[in-house]
Amino acid sequence: MAIEPSRDGGSGGGLADVIDKILDKGLVINADIAVSVAGVELLGIKIRAALASFETAAKYGLEFPSGTNYETAAWKEAMVAKENCPQCEKRVPVEELTTTGCPWCGWVSAKAKALAQEVTPST
Repeated sequence: MAIEPSRDGGSGGGLADVIDKILDKGLVINADIAVSVAGVELLGIKIRAALASFETAAKYGLEFPSGTNYETAAWKEAMVAKENCPQCEKRVPVEELTTTGCPWCGWVSAKAKALAQEVTPST
């Protein structure tokens, strides 16, 4: 019995999906390159490259270049905890997702429904 590769049925798997996945999970490349002649190392290069969103990089503790301004609106937005909406899979701040629902698809959490009932009690 041969094992054949398969693709998840849900998404198209295009370039945008690949980039989104890389930025969400991050990608780190470590490489050591040595140039030797007759067993004598002439040149040694160590490369470490990371590709990730600010949010992912901060989550995993990657260092940022000196002079990085941590007070910008974009940096503060990246530091807000986010989760995927269970219905549409868009990244939404956890606080918003649990208290009001998803602004993209309208999904509402059980906590948000309970909060709405407390505000407008049924008669």
